[in-house]
Order: sequence, then C-alpha cells, then structure tokens
Amino acid sequence: MDGRGRQLLILLAGVGAVVIATAVGRQDVMGPILEPPPIGRLLFGVAAALVAVVLVMRAIARFGGAAGDPRALIRAVRLAFLAIAAFAASAGWFLGSALPIVVALIIAGVDVIETTVLMLVVHVRPGDAVPNPMLPSGDDATDVAGRIDPIGP
Repeated sequence: MDGRGRQLLILLAGVGAVVIATAVGRQDVMGPILEPPPIGRLLFGVAAALVAVVLVMRAIARFGGAAGDPRALIRAVRLAFLAIAAFAASAGWFLGSALPIVVALIIAGVDVIETTVLMLVVHVRPGDAVPNPMLPSGDDATDVAGRIDPIGP
C-alpha cells in the first residue's frame, strides 16, 4: 500500500474515533469498558499511562530528528497529541469517570484527522529548497532539506 492509501486509512480511523466518542457520549453503551470494576480501572489506567509515556518518548525522538522535514514534524506532533489523549484516558480510568475517556477519544480522533489531512496535503521533494525564516533573505536563505509542494504527485 502506498503512502497516500495508508494516510486515507488513518484518516478513516480518526473519523471512526470521533464517531465512536460521539455515540458513547450520548449513550451508556460502553459502561463495562468506561467504568469497569476497581481492578479493571487500575489495569486500564496503568496500561494507558504506559502507552502515554511511550508516545511521549517517541514524540521527543521524532522532534529531535524533524529538522527540515515537515512530514516528520507532523508525525511528532501527532504522537504528542496521542500521548495527551492516552494520559486523559488513564486519568479517566483512575478516577472512575467516563468523561475523560470520551474526551481522550475526541482528542485522538480530531488530532489524527488534522495531522492526516496535513500529511496528505504536504508533499516533500528531496533536494528542493525550503525558505528558512531564521536566515536573512537572499541566496543564503534556503534550507536544502526539502521543498513543500501543496499538491504533490
């Protein structure tokens, strides 16, 4: 599967998360998962917290390697927001409240939708120049990491 096809599947997953959060927010269909018994809340909460920590570490690593690559930066931001969603879900399970878990689904879904749309729109061609706003204007004001092409092939 090519990159665009994979991005479309990710976009559909984000839309699905928002739809599920909307449906769950209106009905108490997911009671056993959203508000399980205390041992279940503890296990779900710890698991979500561990996922959040791993996502934060991966986001930090991606931010470090994203210099001059807008797609890598978008992926790093996606991981950071997914970590926020995982922390919110963890807090919901630890508190025994469904509201933070539904909010976590919305955060994750909206973030995945936004970053996937950005990934579909931004296409980088290696070797082309990108203006660097931190440098003075002129011939030296380019970064050769890549050029942003809004449509792309």
